[in-house]
Amino acid sequence: MILNSQIASLVDPIRLIRYPGGKQRILQFILPYLPSREMIKGKYIEPFLGSGAVFFALNPYRAVLSDINRDLIDLFRGVKRYPREIWRIYVNFPKDKASYYRIRDKEDNKKGLAFRAAKLLYLNRTCFKGMWRQNSDGKFNIGYGGLDRVWVINEESLNMVSKRLKKALLICSDFEETIEKGKRDDFIFLDPPYKPGAKDLLHSHYLHNKFRFEDYVRLAKVLERASDRGVKWAMTISSHPEILKLFKIKSNIYKIPKGTGKRPGSLIFNSGEVLICNY
Repeated sequence: MILNSQIASLVDPIRLIRYPGGKQRILQFILPYLPSREMIKGKYIEPFLGSGAVFFALNPYRAVLSDINRDLIDLFRGVKRYPREIWRIYVNFPKDKASYYRIRDKEDNKKGLAFRAAKLLYLNRTCFKGMWRQNSDGKFNIGYGGLDRVWVINEESLNMVSKRLKKALLICSDFEETIEKGKRDDFIFLDPPYKPGAKDLLHSHYLHNKFRFEDYVRLAKVLERASDRGVKWAMTISSHPEILKLFKIKSNIYKIPKGTGKRPGSLIFNSGEVLICNY
């Protein structure tokens, strides 16, 4: 069922961070199955924020954006509040390999939100493939990747991102708590951590915590409760048979023709990803 009247060629290119699992490059497939901003009578809710590609593309009137990764939420909060200050800090970071590691490993707990957000944006734009991985101590540990993506963003684009985020409530929480906030007329888009075609995600690009099959079971149960409340939702996820069994009841499953590959940032056919909708 095609719900969204947006034309693929007109997809909004607004983006903030790089992320290998982000949905920016498969929006042309996803968007036709999602409701337009006019069709979302309640709130747009995204419990696994990631790069926020779908949020920026749909540009909903009201939104709740959440993630368990506090650094990521702080980055979005910082850009929402202080885009100009973040830009001034960002452009003054040194752009060489040695400086990258020095900045990455320096403790900045006493710095303000604008500085910490600018640092995270700098690391994301100069690290390898835009990966966002943290070690067991929660420390960002991706190696240097070069300067090719440093100037993809500019002050104008940061201001545009900030403007879009003004309509969003940003919270750091577990996905279950966020989904439970959903009410009738709300729409939830979900992009949980997953390895295409696999049952468990053992090495997340996103957080040092792993996302195991037990988490998918918990996700299925909370989405079933949301459906009973009249909430509409759509989710990109692995096509592993054991995972699909969790979501088959009262849902439609669509194969994503071209999605995330085994190498970071690559797109391949028959990637093992699907889109599941409860409508």
